[in-house]
Amino acid sequence: MASPLIHTITGQNFQEKVVNSPVPVLVDFWAEWCGPCRMIAPLLDELATEFDGRAAIGKINVDTDQDLAVQYGISGIPALLFFKKGQVVGQIVGLRSKKDLKAELEKAIVAEVK
Repeated sequence: MASPLIHTITGQNFQEKVVNSPVPVLVDFWAEWCGPCRMIAPLLDELATEFDGRAAIGKINVDTDQDLAVQYGISGIPALLFFKKGQVVGQIVGLRSKKDLKAELEKAIVAEVK
């Protein structure tokens, strides 16, 4: 991961980094061997800088944290889940444009959750 603003999320820190986050979190479920995952990484780096302070971005390696992938029903990668107050408020599967990712992240920021 190139950007220091991108968090590595694991089963051990998921509660802290995602569920208890004071800002919405875009979580990228990915793997080293996934070509589209590598293609989307620079876009996430750019979004991490643009949304710094308003949203967070983290990555979960599905090969090392399979339990989280199973828990959230991840069957294809890259899979991007948008969390707010610990709840999934959006999802994108597959490679998408920065514009699409940005729009979904903006929606997560304003999403109403109970």
